[in-house]
Amino acid sequence: MAHLGSANPPFEISKKKAENRLEAAQQRLLRLRLFLGGQIGTKQIGPALCVLFEGWDASGKGGAIKRLVAPLDPRHVRVAQFAAPTYDEKRHHFLQRFWNVLPGHGGMAVLDRSWYGRVLVERVEGFATGKQWKRAYDEIAEFERTLTAEGMILIKFWMHVSEAEQLKRFESRRDDPLRSWKLTEEDWRNRKKRAEYEAAVEEMIDRTDRPRARWRVVPGDDKPYARFAVVEHVCHVLEKKLEKLGVDLDAADRMAF
Repeated sequence: MAHLGSANPPFEISKKKAENRLEAAQQRLLRLRLFLGGQIGTKQIGPALCVLFEGWDASGKGGAIKRLVAPLDPRHVRVAQFAAPTYDEKRHHFLQRFWNVLPGHGGMAVLDRSWYGRVLVERVEGFATGKQWKRAYDEIAEFERTLTAEGMILIKFWMHVSEAEQLKRFESRRDDPLRSWKLTEEDWRNRKKRAEYEAAVEEMIDRTDRPRARWRVVPGDDKPYARFAVVEHVCHVLEKKLEKLGVDLDAADRMAF
């Protein structure tokens, strides 16, 4: 089971080697994505792929997503970002607003924040009642069970960053005229509630880490490491899933190349 831990990577690696691993993983992902989309190999579409990102403010979610989708044709992936629900969205069940962006068979979607806001920011900031966010763990687990039972490959990332590194990145954004827009008063305010958010994150992972919907905690203090770690993990999960489906990827490669 995934748990929060050190925000430092498990081993040291040079920036150059990290870039090489990222490039290799991106090429690996490109082949897998084309295969799932029915563009190469057997030419039959594979299961839907949904990659979900949560994490601390300034933890590197955007940079990781950018590297994940960089090798892919924009027609073959959808990136969706979620902020606070609108007035109309609040009139519905909290999961309703996510349905339209989920991928169908052969499709791929990347979510920058997700339905986990219910048990994170809505819990800590009091936007959801205790009864609502406590009930949400089972609702989310059943929602994800429904998706994966239908064949979806669901990959969930928590981008972890230390408090000291987060402060360093906040100050860097504050002092850069072209990036200061990324930093808000709300970000500074949330830092003061880090202990409350940490408790919420730990419970979220503990309650919603399931066999078909595992969490992957990525140490994010080292950005180059975090970026290739994300892409490599997506490739690993896809390869394992296709292997279970009886797909011979080597044979698919020979057909394509």
